[in-house]
Amino acid sequence: MLQERVKNLLEEAFEENNSLFLISLNISDKNHILIVVDGDSGVSVNDCISVSRKIEHNLDREEEDFSLEVASAGVSEPLKLPRQYKKNIGRRLEVQTNSNKFEGELVAVDEEGIKLTWTAREPKPVGKGKVTVDKEATLAFQEIVKAKVLITF
Repeated sequence: MLQERVKNLLEEAFEENNSLFLISLNISDKNHILIVVDGDSGVSVNDCISVSRKIEHNLDREEEDFSLEVASAGVSEPLKLPRQYKKNIGRRLEVQTNSNKFEGELVAVDEEGIKLTWTAREPKPVGKGKVTVDKEATLAFQEIVKAKVLITF
């Protein structure tokens, strides 16, 4: 029952700020509510506060006691939703599939998957030495086991 009320309140919060979206909602046996959100252009502290207030002000602690935590998806967290990939176009990703590991720039996202590009040094077809070649991979979301944004300094 608490889960359903929280989901409805989250939908209202996301209607008020449609750049935000839900990554996960967990409610423990002791009614600790943990909400992780992300946004098309990031998540500010004020975004977390507004989501928190939307939930907190519309639930009655007298009726059912709870604790509430609203957090943004961390930069080190794997990407889970296609919407997260879209906001990271142009960034470097490390993508693990069932059979391979790719590292490249995310250049496109559609309903089915993503496209990465990168350069690699490979042996020349004829003669000694290496040549730089452009590579690309198109990966379906169902193939992706884990994908993370690579942070460079």
